[in-house]
Amino acid sequence: MALTTVLPETFTRAVSAFKQVEAREEILLEEVRPPEKLATYSYALGATVLRRGEEVATGRFVLLHEPGGHEAWEGTTRLVCYVTAEVEPDMASDPLLSQVSWGWLIDALDGQTEGYRAIGGTVTLTTSSRFGGLSGPTTTDLEIRASWTPLRVPPEKHLEAWCCLLASAAGLPPVGVAALPLRRW
Repeated sequence: MALTTVLPETFTRAVSAFKQVEAREEILLEEVRPPEKLATYSYALGATVLRRGEEVATGRFVLLHEPGGHEAWEGTTRLVCYVTAEVEPDMASDPLLSQVSWGWLIDALDGQTEGYRAIGGTVTLTTSSRFGGLSGPTTTDLEIRASWTPLRVPPEKHLEAWCCLLASAAGLPPVGVAALPLRRW
């Protein structure tokens, strides 16, 4: 006889709401394997951002649910996000890039959601120089990692905010605005 697991309604409503979110056309969302040991219940989405057919950013969005709550989360549901994108050399040298990047997340959450608490995270810039058989241009990658507790569940608006963060990190223009073609001199 097979055992059936009854999932908490809060978790199933959140997953169902996430599946209804339609990201802008440049952002491809897909279900990925969630982490197994961070919470009793988890669900994850991966994202690839394409600009002119080229991958310019990737990310991961994770829903964690602990029915009994978690003191550090200040609630029962936690959202975790990760975004990475290569940045242009002139942008990479800006000393305020970390603060601006964190601001993209806060602006997206403040503009798209009904609130959050216990937010924390990091912004990391990694510069890579290639040598020998791997020689090529020096590149800088921006990485944003964050987690927060949504004030309202289901938290589909938080997924939409994460998509805004992905678009900002990827350098996509606002929806409805055409990007100017890059000039190569």
